[in-house]
Amino acid sequence: MKIGFGSDHAGYELKEILKEYLSEKGYDCVDYGTNSKERVDYPDYGKLVGEKVAQGEVDKGVLVCGTGVGISIAANKVKGIRACVCSEPYSAMMSVRHNKANIISVGARVVGEDLAKMIIDAFFSAEFEGGRHEKRVEKICSIED
Repeated sequence: MKIGFGSDHAGYELKEILKEYLSEKGYDCVDYGTNSKERVDYPDYGKLVGEKVAQGEVDKGVLVCGTGVGISIAANKVKGIRACVCSEPYSAMMSVRHNKANIISVGARVVGEDLAKMIIDAFFSAEFEGGRHEKRVEKICSIED
């Protein structure tokens, strides 16, 4: 699986940790920036990773900013994206199982390294259940039209 990564300056260090963590697990990781702790605007990276996922250049995305909220909101403005910000593993798992989430976002100032890894593991180990959830996901997608 090919994973796109993006962060702002606040999320840079955690993004690097998560990218290495998933690389070691065999994922093909593509980094779309930022590449330092120099101040940048998180919407630029949320949008970019969202576009790469929506275009199929990568299968899923991982975003990191201070809280995870702003960068996920930016990604969700891209048609076809269902990005969720999670601070614990259960929501990360359920976002995929019930909502077919394709981007996970975490807050570097909210969760530590170990918890972030657990959240990422829950997200990437989950599978969409389909069934009754398919109709709901279709309704979410129809809002974009």
